[in-house]
Amino acid sequence: MHAPSPNIEDQYSTLTGLVYVFNLIVGTGALTLPAVFDRAGWALGLSLICILAFISFVTVTFVIEAMASANAIVQWKRFQQMKRVSQSLHTALQANETQDEDSDEDTPLFSPVGWEKFPSQPHRYYIIHEKIEMGQMASLFFNRSGRTLFFICFVIYLYGDLSIYSAAVAKSLCDVACTYEPGGNFSNSSLPYTVHCWENSELTRRDAYRIFLGAFIMLLGPFVFFNVQKTKYLQMLTTLMRWIAFTIMIAYAVHKLIVDGVKGHPPVADVSGIPGLFGACVYSFMCHHSLPALVSPIADKSKLSRFLAMDYVLIAAFYLLLAMTGAFAFQHLDDLYTLDFGPREMDFADTGIVMRGVEYFLALFPVFTLSTSFPIIAITLRNNLKSLFLTEGRRYRWCIRKVLFPLLAVIPPVLVALATENLEILVGITGSYAGAGIQYLIPAFLVVYARKRTLEVIGMGVKNDFASPFSGKGWVVFVVIWAITCIVLVSVNFVQNYIL
Repeated sequence: MHAPSPNIEDQYSTLTGLVYVFNLIVGTGALTLPAVFDRAGWALGLSLICILAFISFVTVTFVIEAMASANAIVQWKRFQQMKRVSQSLHTALQANETQDEDSDEDTPLFSPVGWEKFPSQPHRYYIIHEKIEMGQMASLFFNRSGRTLFFICFVIYLYGDLSIYSAAVAKSLCDVACTYEPGGNFSNSSLPYTVHCWENSELTRRDAYRIFLGAFIMLLGPFVFFNVQKTKYLQMLTTLMRWIAFTIMIAYAVHKLIVDGVKGHPPVADVSGIPGLFGACVYSFMCHHSLPALVSPIADKSKLSRFLAMDYVLIAAFYLLLAMTGAFAFQHLDDLYTLDFGPREMDFADTGIVMRGVEYFLALFPVFTLSTSFPIIAITLRNNLKSLFLTEGRRYRWCIRKVLFPLLAVIPPVLVALATENLEILVGITGSYAGAGIQYLIPAFLVVYARKRTLEVIGMGVKNDFASPFSGKGWVVFVVIWAITCIVLVSVNFVQNYIL
């Protein structure tokens, strides 16, 4: 079953849709950019962010074209079904009217209800009217093996997401709560996790991290057993908090540069930093899996690709501003940027109440925002695990459907977060493997098979107005080769740095 068409009252303007896309992309991944940008070097980081932004936009246009193709296939199938129903009714009515000599054979015998909703011109099949999710497109265009690989990639990405969320929340709480600073020469975020959390306590910072992680899962984990939806007002509050935090971070770093001068000295280029920056950028530019829900309700889609290109230019400029100011303003950067603004006990007397509040707000910012998203991502993962392992139409025991799969959605990412608090590794692996699959490989293969399928069904004489500007086969080949090359390079670097 496909999602119903959006109602008129549920539609919004192009500008509103692009704001939603902007807010979706600029999220947690942006908080990991300054540190990996600093390690890769300012010139190499600047170049790579621009390149990855462009390639991400190319694959966004692939997803848009596949969405229009999926809508066309659905419309065509309904049209054919309506024609069959029409012919059957026409034949039945003709049989009943054979004895009526006065009947006019040229007059239509009936007008099927809903017939006028179907396009009389073939090119009108290619409209993005219904919300057809990426999983539905995979089922429509891929064979069974392709669908299985899609869901595996999607599930791994969601597992990585939940691991990053869990580690980021626990790490933020740990760095705010733990006050012991031996010698007063370290910031909380740069202290090793083997030191004490408080001066007169036997608990180490790693113990505190695990305690906060356990509390976080105990509070939010049970939501995965139910159906929870983010409300409009919760989204608005989260978006407002996000933009307040990012604005403060950029303004604070700029102020620090003006007052204190340049403290950070990133290299011009360091090739060893490419894998970490690649993973963070892929994760930071990710919106492909949510495009159907964001794009379908847009009322006027006539200039969609042009406006999405503007969105990506603004996002790339924003990321560069965030990363550049952070890399040059701070001598040391934590793998979660908000921790560089955390409160320090040693400068409490020199900090006003307002600045103290700002420091706590920034340090706890991941806790506020990620806590609202964690149950939604967990429920999405639970549902995708069911789609991957359960056969549709078959009856399963209550404990399997209601207990086993919610636990499978929550327990593995918690174990990963317990094993490591290193967000750079988590983001790098999630973005470089599953993220590269969702952002590069799946859109490339989707658009190839969508073109093949629509050519077979609708024909080549019908124009798709939502076709990607990068329609040549060379672009698809380039994206696939780029993704495979990056995955290989990241794998080699990971083995050298963390295994050998």
